[in-house]
Amino acid sequence: MVLRWWLYSVVSMVELFVSTLVHMTYGLWIFASAIVLDLAGFISEEHRKSSSKVMPFLSSALSPMSGSLVDLAEDDPERHMLHTAATAFMDSDVKTPIVMLHGIFGFGKGKLGKLSYWGGAEQKDDRVLVPDLGSLTSIHDRACALFYYLKGGTVHYGDAHGKEFGHAPIGRTYYEGHYPEWDEHHPVHFVGHSTGVQVARLLQQLLAEKKFPGHENTNENWVISITSLSGALNGTTRVHMDGISEDGRTLRSVCLLQILRIAVLIYEWIDFGLFNKYYGFGFEHYNLSWRKAGLMGLISTLSGQTGPFAHSDWILPDLSIHSAIEFNKRVKTFPNTYYFSYGAKITRKTFGFTLPFSLFRVHPLLLIRSIQMCLFRFSTPPYEGYRDEDWKDNDGALNTKSQLFPCIPTPHPHQEMESDELQVGQTFQPGIWYYRVIEGDHIHFIINKDRAGVQFDMLYDNIFRRCRKHYQRPSVLKIIGTACQCVGDCICNHCGKQ
Repeated sequence: MVLRWWLYSVVSMVELFVSTLVHMTYGLWIFASAIVLDLAGFISEEHRKSSSKVMPFLSSALSPMSGSLVDLAEDDPERHMLHTAATAFMDSDVKTPIVMLHGIFGFGKGKLGKLSYWGGAEQKDDRVLVPDLGSLTSIHDRACALFYYLKGGTVHYGDAHGKEFGHAPIGRTYYEGHYPEWDEHHPVHFVGHSTGVQVARLLQQLLAEKKFPGHENTNENWVISITSLSGALNGTTRVHMDGISEDGRTLRSVCLLQILRIAVLIYEWIDFGLFNKYYGFGFEHYNLSWRKAGLMGLISTLSGQTGPFAHSDWILPDLSIHSAIEFNKRVKTFPNTYYFSYGAKITRKTFGFTLPFSLFRVHPLLLIRSIQMCLFRFSTPPYEGYRDEDWKDNDGALNTKSQLFPCIPTPHPHQEMESDELQVGQTFQPGIWYYRVIEGDHIHFIINKDRAGVQFDMLYDNIFRRCRKHYQRPSVLKIIGTACQCVGDCICNHCGKQ
């Protein structure tokens, strides 16, 4: 018994060391990549200025207005096709923003320099917003921040919420909203990766509940569609590998998340301007900086007496299956909103065992966790009817079952989607989760588009095209050959008729 406990302890510590090393290496690589891109851009700009003084004609030839992309596209049929598709997107419905919401450890426009969380997919349309909502803040706090990011004003988290979790009831001020006209008649499309989709869903529920002070006219129809990409719709068993206890809320004393907790609190306390310019965890409303907290404040947060980690007001507890059950009880699937979901999967069953299908196609950041998720078993099931085997397939961060549609404690309306394209005679109905399973890990379609190859463009082209072409409230658009039929009072995108 003693030998078994000793071996288990050794294996656990080795796994913790390897996991910490892999996560730290990847984080530093991302940070360094952002700095390198910024330096390269600065050097390129200085070189361009220098060249333009010596050879004005060269500057003109290299100008973005010279149509160099088009010239290249004419020599490359595939690139020409993608350029034509992007132009078509920009020609349609440019007033309705597509808001792309990052997931855990993610970042929006303005962070990490020129690096794109979405691998540059946001450039496929000229009306895309990419907010930075904090990489570790709770779903509730992100949803509140997103409302004011779009509408403008000072972020209000709610007096009761702030009191319960020990932080200021208000946050930063957006002096100019990114979409101040946002309302039922000027709705938005949301595209969320990982926890980003939960932020969109909760925001829609808060709109329906009229939870924003001074905005009593909000309702769920401010959102026209929500697209989930590897979305955490039902939580994940991975949080238990990282250190969340089986109760779904508290942290184990020795785990990866404890190391993360300490690192984040020190980072926030140091409050170094250059670092904050590149990346932030989103805990400004907790006043963790040395300027406000002082040394005693750091000691208090590190000891777990105060701060976000003391009250579970951060993203990891929100990702447990236990939290997802309560979330899905409250957050509805609304009848006038279109819902689409892409679940990712890097595992398959072979000889009775579920394991990653390739050691080389899975990102090193996710490989160990993917194997652990395949082997994980709850000692106490989180809900009645739970079966470990249903949750084995995963993308290295989320169980595939979790990503398809809200299914616990009771399934929301759903239907499998055979193809992204709207086929002849097919209709997409609002109030139904249309889902597909695609092959790839959790970060296959973000950060580095080269990993996904041509599938990257195919996926985002279909998502953007659907937002711009295939449907709009309150009608259901039906494609019949080259003609179209509009049901309801709307202006059809295809024929332009009322």
